[in-house]
Amino acid sequence: MSSPAAASAASGTASTSSDVVNRYGWKALAGSAVGYAMDGFDLLILGFMLSAIREDLGLTAAQAGSLVTWTLIGAVFGGIVFGMLSDRYGRIRVLTWTIVLFAVFTGLCAFAQGYWDLLIYRTIAGIGLGGEFGIGMALAAEAWPARYRARVSSYVALGWQVGVLGAALLTPLLLPYIGWRGMFLVGVIPAFVAWFIRNRLHEPEVFVRSQEKKQSVLQCFKLLVKDRATTRISVGIAVLTSVQNFGYYGIMIWMPAFLANKLGFNLTKSALWTAVTILGMMAGIWIFGQLADRIGRKPSFLLFQAGAAIMVLFYSQLNDPITMLWAGALMGMFVNGMMGGFGALMSEAYPTEARATAQNVLFNIGRAVGGAGPVVIGAIAAQYSFQMAIGLLAAIYVLDALATVWLIPELKGKELH
Repeated sequence: MSSPAAASAASGTASTSSDVVNRYGWKALAGSAVGYAMDGFDLLILGFMLSAIREDLGLTAAQAGSLVTWTLIGAVFGGIVFGMLSDRYGRIRVLTWTIVLFAVFTGLCAFAQGYWDLLIYRTIAGIGLGGEFGIGMALAAEAWPARYRARVSSYVALGWQVGVLGAALLTPLLLPYIGWRGMFLVGVIPAFVAWFIRNRLHEPEVFVRSQEKKQSVLQCFKLLVKDRATTRISVGIAVLTSVQNFGYYGIMIWMPAFLANKLGFNLTKSALWTAVTILGMMAGIWIFGQLADRIGRKPSFLLFQAGAAIMVLFYSQLNDPITMLWAGALMGMFVNGMMGGFGALMSEAYPTEARATAQNVLFNIGRAVGGAGPVVIGAIAAQYSFQMAIGLLAAIYVLDALATVWLIPELKGKELH
């Protein structure tokens, strides 16, 4: 007679009551990671294409920059709304809505005739993108056993970096031949892949059970602040995600200029050094997931926060290009590695009825705050120097560590309910 775990694995159901990772779990991971890769791919190809779009449509620099800004604004709005909707109507159903919205309006970008219609298409496409992170994280966490939860969250987070690398490799190759309009059509391809995978998924069992307690969309939001202990965790996670996004965008947007200013690097060489930092970030996400499942969430966050503070400060003092190459990889590992832990932490801190809401609301609060990173770094650099601006980033990781110590509980191994 087969065991329940074996039966679950054979049937491909979404049970997470054993240590077995079944077929459904792998499909859920693939669908979530591809969706988040789509997010990273889309934002980076837009950055690469801004000059071409600006020249072709006769946009001002401010108008071109606003295409990125409004994509992020749309993502914040979409993340919050779709996160709450997915807790009410289902992970798979709402992820399908987000993917269709993104695909349709990204495709329409290829046919834009001017600034205003392109701005509208980009904003609505951003709304579709916004739901990917939180809903995908909730879906993957609910489909995998507790002992692997941080690892699967880190694998989903790696999807963003894979998308970024894909955009960095493909855009310079394809843009000269198919133009920015063709690149928007290429950007729809990951959406079709994600839709294909998700079309073969059903809702996780833990979510189906939670539907016995019907919650309104507003009630899902209220569960994030239902009592003092929960509110404390929510504030702590909002601090962690804000520091994460602030540091990430602050470093990634200004690193090429920092290298050019300090070492006289040209664009190609700056891009190479930045790419090594991105590889370090990918390694950090993977390592964080492995550590968090072994030594716990809280010790892993504190270790990486200390490493980020030290490495950012160390990096800002360097002058030797080769030393900056390997130090950049180490800095990237600590600064972005914590992305590997947010999905597990938030999945364990909130009930199933509010899990995707928590993921998307709290992460998008961080995204909104973190969006100020490039502005703040740029202002400090203009007033003083890039070296001081990058160095001051180290201070935010001290704040991060204090929030972890005082506000974040250890939730390793917690069964979802």
